[in-house]
Amino acid sequence: MPYKAIVIGATSGIGLETARLLWKEGAVVGVAGRRTDRLRAFCDECGARAKYRTIDITDNNAGHELSMLINEIGGADLILFCSGIGSQNPDLVAETELKTVETNAVGFTRIIDEAFNYFKQKGSGHIAAITSIAGTKGLGIAASYSATKRYQNTYMQCLAQLSHMQGHNIRFTDIRPGFVDTDLLRNGRFPLKMRTEYVARLIVKAIKRQKRVAIIDWKYKIIVAIWKMIPRVIWEKLSIKTK
Repeated sequence: MPYKAIVIGATSGIGLETARLLWKEGAVVGVAGRRTDRLRAFCDECGARAKYRTIDITDNNAGHELSMLINEIGGADLILFCSGIGSQNPDLVAETELKTVETNAVGFTRIIDEAFNYFKQKGSGHIAAITSIAGTKGLGIAASYSATKRYQNTYMQCLAQLSHMQGHNIRFTDIRPGFVDTDLLRNGRFPLKMRTEYVARLIVKAIKRQKRVAIIDWKYKIIVAIWKMIPRVIWEKLSIKTK
Protein backbone atom coordinates (compact mmCIF):
# COMPACT_ATOMS: atom_id res chain seq x y z
CA MET A 1 0.00 0.00 0.00
CA PRO A 2 1.38 3.45 -0.88
CA TYR A 3 2.00 6.01 1.82
CA LYS A 4 -0.89 8.50 1.98
CA ALA A 5 -0.48 12.09 3.11
CA ILE A 6 -2.80 15.05 3.50
CA VAL A 7 -1.32 18.56 3.36
CA ILE A 8 -3.52 21.39 4.63
CA GLY A 9 -2.39 24.75 3.26
CA ALA A 10 -0.78 23.44 0.08
CA THR A 11 -1.52 26.32 -2.30
CA SER A 12 1.83 28.07 -1.86
CA GLY A 13 5.04 28.28 0.12
CA ILE A 14 6.08 25.54 2.53
CA GLY A 15 2.88 23.54 2.12
CA LEU A 16 3.10 23.39 -1.66
CA GLU A 17 6.78 22.44 -1.71
CA THR A 18 6.33 19.78 0.95
CA ALA A 19 3.32 18.28 -0.84
CA ARG A 20 5.32 18.18 -4.07
CA LEU A 21 8.26 16.47 -2.36
CA LEU A 22 6.03 13.87 -0.69
CA TRP A 23 4.49 13.13 -4.09
CA LYS A 24 7.92 12.82 -5.73
CA GLU A 25 8.87 10.27 -3.08
CA GLY A 26 5.92 8.09 -4.06
CA ALA A 27 3.14 9.13 -1.70
CA VAL A 28 -0.50 9.55 -2.59
CA VAL A 29 -1.11 13.18 -1.67
CA GLY A 30 -4.32 14.99 -0.82
CA VAL A 31 -3.91 18.76 -0.90
CA ALA A 32 -6.21 21.37 0.60
CA GLY A 33 -6.44 25.13 0.83
CA ARG A 34 -8.59 28.07 -0.14
CA ARG A 35 -7.33 28.68 -3.71
CA THR A 36 -8.97 26.06 -5.88
CA ASP A 37 -7.08 27.01 -9.04
CA ARG A 38 -3.72 26.29 -7.41
CA LEU A 39 -4.91 23.01 -5.95
CA ARG A 40 -6.23 21.93 -9.33
CA ALA A 41 -2.94 22.91 -10.98
CA PHE A 42 -1.03 20.76 -8.50
CA CYS A 43 -3.21 17.74 -9.22
CA ASP A 44 -2.96 18.29 -12.98
CA GLU A 45 0.82 18.29 -12.56
CA CYS A 46 0.91 15.18 -10.36
CA GLY A 47 -1.77 12.99 -11.95
CA ALA A 48 -3.61 10.08 -10.35
CA ARG A 49 -1.66 10.10 -7.08
CA ALA A 50 -2.99 13.53 -6.14
CA LYS A 51 -6.44 14.73 -5.10
CA TYR A 52 -7.61 18.10 -3.84
CA ARG A 53 -10.38 19.69 -1.85
CA THR A 54 -11.04 23.37 -1.25
CA ILE A 55 -10.92 23.95 2.50
CA ASP A 56 -10.98 27.18 4.48
CA ILE A 57 -9.92 26.23 8.00
CA THR A 58 -11.90 29.13 9.45
CA ASP A 59 -15.17 27.60 8.21
CA ASN A 60 -17.16 25.48 10.63
CA ASN A 61 -17.37 22.67 8.06
CA ALA A 62 -13.60 22.45 7.53
CA GLY A 63 -13.33 19.28 9.63
CA HIS A 64 -15.98 17.58 7.53
CA GLU A 65 -14.23 18.64 4.34
CA LEU A 66 -10.97 17.16 5.65
CA SER A 67 -12.79 13.89 6.33
CA MET A 68 -14.06 13.89 2.75
CA LEU A 69 -10.55 14.40 1.38
CA ILE A 70 -9.24 11.54 3.52
CA ASN A 71 -11.92 9.29 2.01
CA GLU A 72 -11.06 10.43 -1.52
CA ILE A 73 -7.45 9.26 -1.22
CA GLY A 74 -8.43 6.06 0.56
CA GLY A 75 -7.29 6.94 4.06
CA ALA A 76 -4.31 8.79 5.50
CA ASP A 77 -1.06 7.94 7.24
CA LEU A 78 0.03 11.56 7.70
CA ILE A 79 -1.92 14.79 8.13
CA LEU A 80 0.35 17.82 7.84
CA PHE A 81 -0.98 21.24 8.86
CA CYS A 82 0.70 24.11 6.98
CA SER A 83 -2.00 26.79 7.05
CA GLY A 84 -1.51 30.05 8.87
CA ILE A 85 -1.30 33.81 8.69
CA GLY A 86 0.81 36.41 10.42
CA SER A 87 1.78 40.05 10.23
CA GLN A 88 3.51 42.77 12.14
CA ASN A 89 0.87 44.74 13.99
CA PRO A 90 2.50 47.12 16.50
CA ASP A 91 -0.63 49.30 16.49
CA LEU A 92 -2.71 46.28 17.57
CA VAL A 93 -5.34 46.74 14.89
CA ALA A 94 -8.13 44.60 16.31
CA GLU A 95 -9.22 43.09 12.99
CA THR A 96 -5.69 41.87 12.28
CA GLU A 97 -5.20 40.38 15.73
CA LEU A 98 -8.55 38.60 15.77
CA LYS A 99 -8.17 37.24 12.24
CA THR A 100 -4.80 35.77 13.23
CA VAL A 101 -6.34 34.11 16.28
CA GLU A 102 -9.26 32.79 14.21
CA THR A 103 -6.88 31.17 11.72
CA ASN A 104 -3.89 30.10 13.81
CA ALA A 105 -5.76 29.07 16.95
CA VAL A 106 -9.39 28.28 16.14
CA GLY A 107 -8.78 26.94 12.61
CA PHE A 108 -5.72 25.02 13.76
CA THR A 109 -7.70 23.39 16.57
CA ARG A 110 -10.55 22.47 14.24
CA ILE A 111 -8.21 20.63 11.84
CA ILE A 112 -5.90 19.03 14.41
CA ASP A 113 -8.85 17.69 16.40
CA GLU A 114 -10.35 16.17 13.25
CA ALA A 115 -6.99 14.56 12.49
CA PHE A 116 -6.67 13.23 16.05
CA ASN A 117 -10.14 11.70 16.03
CA TYR A 118 -9.56 10.13 12.62
CA PHE A 119 -6.31 8.46 13.70
CA LYS A 120 -7.88 7.48 17.01
CA GLN A 121 -10.53 5.57 15.10
CA LYS A 122 -8.04 4.18 12.61
CA GLY A 123 -5.68 3.01 15.34
CA SER A 124 -2.52 4.82 14.24
CA GLY A 125 -1.26 7.82 12.33
CA HIS A 126 1.03 10.82 12.26
CA ILE A 127 0.01 14.44 12.88
CA ALA A 128 2.52 17.14 11.94
CA ALA A 129 2.13 20.91 12.03
CA ILE A 130 4.15 23.87 10.86
CA THR A 131 4.30 26.16 13.89
CA SER A 132 7.22 28.57 14.35
CA ILE A 133 10.21 29.49 16.46
CA ALA A 134 8.11 32.58 17.28
CA GLY A 135 6.37 30.46 19.89
CA THR A 136 9.60 30.44 21.91
CA LYS A 137 9.42 34.09 22.96
CA GLY A 138 6.70 36.67 22.44
CA LEU A 139 7.51 39.33 19.82
CA GLY A 140 5.91 42.69 20.55
CA ILE A 141 5.55 43.58 16.87
CA ALA A 142 3.62 40.35 16.21
CA ALA A 143 1.71 39.64 19.40
CA SER A 144 -1.15 37.50 18.09
CA TYR A 145 1.17 35.58 15.76
CA SER A 146 3.63 34.75 18.55
CA ALA A 147 0.86 33.87 21.00
CA THR A 148 -0.95 31.58 18.57
CA LYS A 149 2.29 29.80 17.71
CA ARG A 150 2.89 29.16 21.40
CA TYR A 151 -0.67 27.88 21.59
CA GLN A 152 0.05 25.47 18.73
CA ASN A 153 3.21 24.20 20.43
CA THR A 154 1.32 23.56 23.66
CA TYR A 155 -1.73 22.04 21.98
CA MET A 156 0.44 19.51 20.15
CA GLN A 157 2.10 18.62 23.45
CA CYS A 158 -1.26 18.15 25.12
CA LEU A 159 -2.54 15.86 22.37
CA ALA A 160 0.66 13.83 22.45
CA GLN A 161 0.07 13.26 26.15
CA LEU A 162 -3.63 12.55 25.59
CA SER A 163 -2.79 9.99 22.92
CA HIS A 164 -0.47 8.19 25.34
CA MET A 165 -3.02 8.35 28.15
CA GLN A 166 -5.73 6.84 25.97
CA GLY A 167 -3.45 4.22 24.42
CA HIS A 168 -3.52 5.49 20.82
CA ASN A 169 -0.62 4.99 18.44
CA ILE A 170 -0.57 8.58 17.17
CA ARG A 171 2.76 10.27 16.48
CA PHE A 172 3.27 14.04 16.56
CA THR A 173 5.83 16.31 14.92
CA ASP A 174 5.93 20.00 15.83
CA ILE A 175 7.87 21.70 13.02
CA ARG A 176 9.30 25.09 13.97
CA PRO A 177 10.91 26.96 11.08
CA GLY A 178 12.76 30.20 11.30
CA PHE A 179 12.30 32.87 8.63
CA VAL A 180 11.27 31.37 5.28
CA ASP A 181 11.03 33.17 1.94
CA THR A 182 7.24 32.97 1.59
CA ASP A 183 4.41 35.44 1.01
CA LEU A 184 4.17 36.03 4.77
CA LEU A 185 7.66 37.57 4.86
CA ARG A 186 7.74 39.48 1.58
CA ASN A 187 7.86 42.82 3.43
CA GLY A 188 10.42 43.72 6.05
CA ARG A 189 14.05 42.91 6.78
CA PHE A 190 14.20 39.32 7.96
CA PRO A 191 17.68 37.82 8.40
CA LEU A 192 18.67 34.28 7.45
CA LYS A 193 15.63 33.67 5.24
CA MET A 194 15.52 30.10 3.92
CA ARG A 195 14.26 28.86 0.57
CA THR A 196 11.02 26.89 0.65
CA GLU A 197 12.56 23.95 -1.22
CA TYR A 198 15.29 23.63 1.41
CA VAL A 199 12.79 23.86 4.27
CA ALA A 200 10.53 21.25 2.64
CA ARG A 201 13.41 18.76 2.48
CA LEU A 202 14.13 19.20 6.18
CA ILE A 203 10.43 18.88 7.03
CA VAL A 204 10.08 15.59 5.16
CA LYS A 205 13.26 14.35 6.80
CA ALA A 206 11.92 15.22 10.27
CA ILE A 207 8.61 13.50 9.54
CA LYS A 208 10.35 10.34 8.34
CA ARG A 209 12.43 10.28 11.51
CA GLN A 210 9.26 10.85 13.55
CA LYS A 211 10.89 13.70 15.43
CA ARG A 212 8.69 15.12 18.14
CA VAL A 213 9.99 18.70 17.72
CA ALA A 214 12.00 19.86 14.72
CA ILE A 215 13.54 23.33 14.58
CA ILE A 216 14.35 24.27 10.98
CA ASP A 217 17.38 24.63 10.55
CA TRP A 218 20.69 24.37 12.51
CA LYS A 219 21.18 28.16 12.61
CA TYR A 220 17.79 28.60 14.20
CA LYS A 221 18.49 25.86 16.71
CA ILE A 222 21.31 28.04 17.98
CA ILE A 223 19.15 31.17 17.96
CA VAL A 224 16.34 29.44 19.88
CA ALA A 225 18.81 28.12 22.44
CA ILE A 226 20.07 31.66 23.02
CA TRP A 227 16.53 33.07 23.20
CA LYS A 228 15.64 30.57 25.90
CA MET A 229 18.54 31.76 28.05
CA ILE A 230 17.46 35.42 27.97
CA PRO A 231 15.60 36.30 31.20
CA ARG A 232 12.06 37.59 30.80
CA VAL A 233 12.90 40.93 32.43
CA ILE A 234 15.56 41.54 29.77
CA TRP A 235 13.55 40.16 26.83
CA GLU A 236 10.63 42.47 27.53
CA LYS A 237 12.92 45.52 27.32
CA LEU A 238 14.41 44.58 23.95
CA SER A 239 13.49 46.60 20.87
CA ILE A 240 12.98 44.12 18.02
CA LYS A 241 12.23 45.57 14.60
CA THR A 242 12.19 44.10 11.08
CA LYS A 243 11.21 47.19 9.10
